[in-house]
Amino acid sequence: MGHPIDPNALMIAAATASVGAGRLPELLRTADEHLRTRREEYERAYECVDDDGDDDDDEDNGDGGDDGASTYLVPDGHWSEVGDELGVNRREADALRRAHEQHLLRLGTKRGRRREFESALELREAVVIRR
Repeated sequence: MGHPIDPNALMIAAATASVGAGRLPELLRTADEHLRTRREEYERAYECVDDDGDDDDDEDNGDGGDDGASTYLVPDGHWSEVGDELGVNRREADALRRAHEQHLLRLGTKRGRRREFESALELREAVVIRR
């Protein structure tokens, strides 16, 4: 099973996170499996700012940047809660948050909405869920 995070966003997040670059893809897969079980909750409760996330210039390699993802804005602190549910430490939860945030910013650049998404991330966090 893969994860929905854009490969370039993954590299940026790995470079700034306090977890090993090899650990982050594993964390992303685990988080995605967990988040997919709660998809309906996200659809009801949170703003979806990008649905599908597929671009012709992205390859679908089954592990990062997968076609068919939805991106939501959630309350600040959401990744701390998800981290607790997953049983990961604070640094790992922060790495997950950074990866999802970088994915949203990359989408913003591709869609001409980067400033909008940067402003949104000042108050909220991003969650990307693969379909």
